[in-house]
Amino acid sequence: MTKYYAEPFKIKMVEPIKMLTREERIEKIKEANYNVFGLKSDDVYIDLLTDSGTGAMSDKQWAGIMVGDEAYSGSRSYRNLIKSAQDIFDYEYFQPVHQGRAAEKVVMPIFLEKGKVAISNMHFDTTRAHVELAGARAVDCVIREALDTVNYHPFKGNMDNERLEKLIEEYGAENVGMIIITVTNNSAGGQPVSMENIKKTSEIAKSYNIPVCIDAARYAENAYFIKKREAGYEDKSIKEIAKEMFSYADIFTMSAKKDAIINMGGLIGVKNDAEIFETVKARTIPLEGFISYGGLAGRDIEAMAIGLQEGTDFDYLQYRVGQIEYLAAKLDEAGIAFQSPAGGHALFIDAKKMLPQVPYYEFPAQTLALELYIEAGIRSCDIGSYMMGNNPDTGEQIESEFEFTRLAVPRRVYTQSHLDVIVEALKAIKERASDLKGYKVTWEPAILRHFTAKLMPLE
Repeated sequence: MTKYYAEPFKIKMVEPIKMLTREERIEKIKEANYNVFGLKSDDVYIDLLTDSGTGAMSDKQWAGIMVGDEAYSGSRSYRNLIKSAQDIFDYEYFQPVHQGRAAEKVVMPIFLEKGKVAISNMHFDTTRAHVELAGARAVDCVIREALDTVNYHPFKGNMDNERLEKLIEEYGAENVGMIIITVTNNSAGGQPVSMENIKKTSEIAKSYNIPVCIDAARYAENAYFIKKREAGYEDKSIKEIAKEMFSYADIFTMSAKKDAIINMGGLIGVKNDAEIFETVKARTIPLEGFISYGGLAGRDIEAMAIGLQEGTDFDYLQYRVGQIEYLAAKLDEAGIAFQSPAGGHALFIDAKKMLPQVPYYEFPAQTLALELYIEAGIRSCDIGSYMMGNNPDTGEQIESEFEFTRLAVPRRVYTQSHLDVIVEALKAIKERASDLKGYKVTWEPAILRHFTAKLMPLE
């Protein structure tokens, strides 16, 4: 029988939610131009659009907000954040920013420009966008096992290091601006990266004198998977594992809206390169604000300092990952395919398997996401060809390696009963899956189209 880990907290406050009728939901998604980002939150019953900034903060974090120091410079809350970050990452320098993409906006142009490439186990959407905005090109290099959504591999997020070396030789080491290790690997299904793989990737990068950047949004979940699945780490704490992970990189960018369990905030870490950190600070001031607040209120910085510590708690992480594993087990019983094993922050439904009649250029993962809203008021999102967009050089639709509909579960928000509602909705969709048709884009922006594009159902 599937085990559900009890919540390691008590509920102090609730927010009412409501379920619209099916007819109302059909009208609402039409008004949103068949783009889930266009829906009003009040019209969503269970919101799995993202786990970014949607978690529930703790009593200690809310208390921290009340004592946040709003000084423009030299803030006490800033000092508390630096102390908390140093305790976990063991880096010398840190720069708060207002969210993860802001960290990327500051960092990427330092290393990347036209003619350069960034190689990653997989770039997520905003990372890819900022690589391209810097004039460079993003190259994915995940292991082939990640493409097999059925068979088990403990670390499907790993870099394909044999191919990595070939890519470096192909492009020329001088043209590889940085190597990015995304932990956990979101685009591959929230899959973890092993310590052995991180270390090997770092060794290859250093042999070519290429800097290593960790996309650290879900570093604590990755550390949890290492503790549970990698030999030699079962007796180590989450913090000990995190310190070793980050020792193999030179810099990190972080959306603190995930594993630091806050509603807004980001962080840049620089291991020990004072010159790089001076450049980070110089770019932060005009883009984000003075270095001691980085686009955030002091209260947000205080909450981040506390949330970083809470996100490393083993009991919390066991419950957190356990929710995804519970959902996965229920869907497995129902014969619904997903990226297996379950990821840390989300379950990635294999829309290509559920909707084989919908070709990639008609967006099977987006089709399933829209149907899930119509069925039960559940908002999810496409991690597939629709999100990938068009080739910046040719303008042609990119075919994604995956066609995932992502169910991103907010931290400390939903209960076991909510997860059961999700399962029943997907089972109902599976029964009529063969009748579903895809969508076409009627308008799109030049970059990150999935946030604002307009679609229409195909007849």
